[in-house]
Amino acid sequence: MNFARANQELVAGTGALALADGSVFFGRGLGATGTAVAELCFNTAMTGHQEILSDLSYRGQIVCFTFPHVGNVGANDEDLQTSPHGVDFAASGAVFRAEVTPPSSWRASESFSDWLSRRGVIAISGVDTRALTRRIREHGMPNAVIAHAPDGAIDTDALVGQARAWAGIEGADLAKDATAPADYATAEAPWNWPAGVEDLAASKHHVVIVDFGLKRDIARCLAGVGARATVVNARAGADAILALNPDGVVLSNGPGDPAATAQWAGDMVRNLAKSGTPLLGICLGHQLLAIALGGATRKMPQGHHGANHPVLDIETGRVEIVSMNHGFTVDADSLPPGASETYRSLFDGTNSGFAIKGAPILSVQHHPEASPGPRDAASIFTRFAALMDAHKRG
Repeated sequence: MNFARANQELVAGTGALALADGSVFFGRGLGATGTAVAELCFNTAMTGHQEILSDLSYRGQIVCFTFPHVGNVGANDEDLQTSPHGVDFAASGAVFRAEVTPPSSWRASESFSDWLSRRGVIAISGVDTRALTRRIREHGMPNAVIAHAPDGAIDTDALVGQARAWAGIEGADLAKDATAPADYATAEAPWNWPAGVEDLAASKHHVVIVDFGLKRDIARCLAGVGARATVVNARAGADAILALNPDGVVLSNGPGDPAATAQWAGDMVRNLAKSGTPLLGICLGHQLLAIALGGATRKMPQGHHGANHPVLDIETGRVEIVSMNHGFTVDADSLPPGASETYRSLFDGTNSGFAIKGAPILSVQHHPEASPGPRDAASIFTRFAALMDAHKRG
């Protein structure tokens, strides 16, 4: 099914998206020029496009935005989710329905189009994103190639061949290249009007964050509950991490197949879990923790990507609306003895969290820092701080 091939005006455009099944979508290219091969997913968030495209969990993916209007918020350095101390390359590409509009937000420091170019993100507008979303919902996330050629010289057959030849994300260890190359300290607190982002004045806790592709606002939310952070390369061993005398350890989000990353990170995670130090897993960190303790993960057909996902807090019966970004899920039936499911997706029943009985371990699949999205799940950071308080009291 070669959607849009019959539209000669779009065929003469400067952008194209080619899928491995032979479908080609044409439009207007923007952002960086060239081509990128990646997995195509859709995201249902209505805002926060800068935060999404700078989230390292999207490494190896092209994001199709279901909300048609993009650009009016612009871009600024404070909302960037990649850290200035770590890896800078996140999403491979972006697909929009409407043309990107000029910024109208008082916080914008540049246009979204200029930001895409500067960040090296290949994008395309004027695409039937509804057709793409239906295709992903019905057939799963395909391998795809996005192209931007200002001169309109696009070889679509070559793009389709490239998409078909790509091995895909399943089995790919992408976290190894998303981790910060060197350790660094941060005490940035959450953004607050009118000061913006400031450092935590006085800390109550010291947290070590194992960086598998850390979102910057996770560290900021930890500062919001009084914790300064040392961010360490994901290759650090458990002994080196514990030698930093943390009050707690966080396993961050990140890209790729957790089963592939667990092959080299599993022992470290397992030893941290045995140490008795409070441990919090988020997204990829949640999946790695499950695998290290004897559980299993599996690839999802279309994944969860958006800022409107309902999850059930099984203990309280409370429903929280959360942000999610993952293409793999923990098999709840594989959780080891002593592990209890704490959160469950109300979209498809997949696991969204677990805890270990008698151990200071919390783990969530969704993003409690949101960025973008609602802050319903932010209490996870408060609960983690309470675990650190109890651990200090002995």
